[in-house]
Amino acid sequence: ISISSLLLGTTITISSSHWMMAWTGLEINTLAILPLISNPHHPRAIEAATKYFLVQAAASTLLLFSSTTNALFTGQWDITQLTHPTSCLLLTTAISIKLGLVPFHFWFPEVLQGSSLMTSLLLTTAMKFPPITLLLMTSPSLNYTLLTTMAIASAALGGWMGLNQTQIRKILAFSSISHLGWMTIIIIYNPKLTLITFYLYCMMTAATLLTLKTTKILKLSTMMTAWTKIPSLSATLMLALLSLAGLPPLTGFLPKWLIIQELTKQEMTPTATIIALLSLLGLFFYLRLAYCATITLPPNSSNYMKQWRTNKPVNTLTATLTTMTITLLPFSP
Repeated sequence: ISISSLLLGTTITISSSHWMMAWTGLEINTLAILPLISNPHHPRAIEAATKYFLVQAAASTLLLFSSTTNALFTGQWDITQLTHPTSCLLLTTAISIKLGLVPFHFWFPEVLQGSSLMTSLLLTTAMKFPPITLLLMTSPSLNYTLLTTMAIASAALGGWMGLNQTQIRKILAFSSISHLGWMTIIIIYNPKLTLITFYLYCMMTAATLLTLKTTKILKLSTMMTAWTKIPSLSATLMLALLSLAGLPPLTGFLPKWLIIQELTKQEMTPTATIIALLSLLGLFFYLRLAYCATITLPPNSSNYMKQWRTNKPVNTLTATLTTMTITLLPFSP
């Protein structure tokens, strides 16, 4: 029921042209993911579900308020006709709360840390899709100074806060925040690039999280000893992480390249420079993850237990996603 409601809510939001229907879809989405977050009976999971519910309910209310204000002043309920400046500002805020853009990012790492790896996968990919669609449909009327400021802040904070983490889900949460910064900086000038970035980000994160789920890794210390389980997966995990960081021969380089090119075309070279330098912060913690995954041998003391090597076959989905994460750059036009 929860999964089908998730699909239903997402479909309602992305196919609606009326604000009330979009809001309904977002609400169905929120209510459908709550049982999935609180499914493990653990205080952390319950806390994460509560935080998620409060934040998303506030954001939905704000979205409803902004569309009602717009309807009051202009008589338009159409999503693309958002013209009143106050409601544009409110909508930008509401959607950034939903997505977890800085300064409304505090809930996101906590919720991811409290939920299981598959729920984290849903939260980082599927649950970002409806708000991004709404941003895309209203992008001509949005407040671009606010959006650019929030985007650069997200790239900076996603990089800085991820440096000190040892929990992998939190690191992925901060990486998600910085990727969202890259998506929102370009949405006013070229919304198609935002979509490409989002799709590729979803693919890379899905590959990484599915690999982590197969090897049951949750923090850096277990990552160091996991190379004995399925050695081939450790190698591809390293490449997937470097692809998330955006290193050139891998897929993750493509959106960054296109976004920087578009920003320089729009004569925003300082912005492009700043955001490219900020992605170095992200590169540092991805490199650390990759280092822990493949290059380090843990201290071989007498009480050190080697993990059992499992012969279970790697999931086809994981294999496909990882291959795409590593090799899509040469296929791009």
